[in-house]
Amino acid sequence: MSNDRHFLITGALGHVGSKLLSDLAVAYPNARITLIDDFYAQRYCSLFNLPETGEFRFIEGDVKKLDLNALLPSTTALFHLAAITDANASLEKGPLVEENNLLGTRRVAEACAKHGVALFYPSSTSVYGSQDAVVDEDTPDSELKPQSPYAESKIKEERLIRHLVDSAGLKAVICRLGTIYGASPGMRFHTAVNKFCWQALTGQKLTVWQTAYEQRRPYLYLGDMVNAARMFIDENLWDGQTYNVVTSNHTVHEVIETIKKFVNDVEIEFVESRIMNQLSYDVRNTRLDKLDFKFEGSLHKGIEETMNLFSALRFRSAQ
Repeated sequence: MSNDRHFLITGALGHVGSKLLSDLAVAYPNARITLIDDFYAQRYCSLFNLPETGEFRFIEGDVKKLDLNALLPSTTALFHLAAITDANASLEKGPLVEENNLLGTRRVAEACAKHGVALFYPSSTSVYGSQDAVVDEDTPDSELKPQSPYAESKIKEERLIRHLVDSAGLKAVICRLGTIYGASPGMRFHTAVNKFCWQALTGQKLTVWQTAYEQRRPYLYLGDMVNAARMFIDENLWDGQTYNVVTSNHTVHEVIETIKKFVNDVEIEFVESRIMNQLSYDVRNTRLDKLDFKFEGSLHKGIEETMNLFSALRFRSAQ
């Protein structure tokens, strides 16, 4: 029953967490939902206008320091979203990214194993790195080619979780998420689709990495990620497996052409990035497909949602 459920979300106020906490409260009306965030990005707005359904508790703190043993008893599932997530920026702070992300995940995963709590761990399709083909969850670790400290830390965290699944009975799923897009109270604008939407709306040139314009990458509509999380809850499917979660694969060119349907006068400026030396690759949802999971999002839907947030915007940035 929904009133027996207790969910805990780390990094709860971010782009993904702020959508997840709201949708879980609606889907499981009497659930208790504990939110943990250290306010690193100061997304206070994610706590505004919470759904009337659900019983919320907010804890300001760092998962690397909090007493997780006091929080986890009676918890149904933990969604571990707390992490440094900017892959491009991680090039300048690799040791910090690994220390923060790996240590936080270790504490959370070990506590979940100790208390029998199911763990939803969001990895990233960036672990596939430099590829030239179609990839899925059966791609061996030896063929993963991460291009950033962020992606490297995700591979290490995945291995840690698999070890705890095998050695400590951890109930978990590892979800390799495509690049997130779509609206949420705590959304960010540093990843491709959202960044391009903001630049287009404010009259800026769309800064496109030189090598990326015609290369295919995996993208994920935020609502599809939340629906996947709900499926794991409803099916009690914490089998220790890795699942790709990708709405669709697109080139940057296709993303920009979709944005042009909402903003006509779009200009592009090509820029260099050390991280973008990958080849094109498509990521397949082989395991979710076998479960008949249905993706409901689309690039057009997510961009339209984002544009509608700024429907009254009349300011155009000075050039």
